Amino acid sequence: QLVESGGGLVQAGDSLRLSCAASGDTFEGFNVAWFRQTPGKDRQFVAVINWRFGGTHYAYSVRGRFILTRDSAENRVWLHMNALQPEDTAIYYCAADSSIATLSDEAHEYEYWGQGTQVTVSS
Repeated sequence: QLVESGGGLVQAGDSLRLSCAASGDTFEGFNVAWFRQTPGKDRQFVAVINWRFGGTHYAYSVRGRFILTRDSAENRVWLHMNALQPEDTAIYYCAADSSIATLSDEAHEYEYWGQGTQVTVSS
């Protein structure tokens, strides 16, 4: 089970940090990704990290502003979001899968999903 936390309401230019934890399990061998969704639209890829090797891949829209890190001691993935803009407003979902060979940006390839956390950026 994936549990996200850290969402909230911020102003444009602010920073926010989201957390994804694996309840009762470990991320070892998994790719852990973040997607976001706004009403009426498909889930949009944000970023992904390979837990074992630390490799990352970011969507163009967040590159240079968002950073993924992992904490082995807490078995947690952090999404550090900087210079937030109103267009970053969405529900952010954590996803994980152990069978994907590459740093996939395709939502349908991820088996496990969290419940989502709302991020709202006001202008």
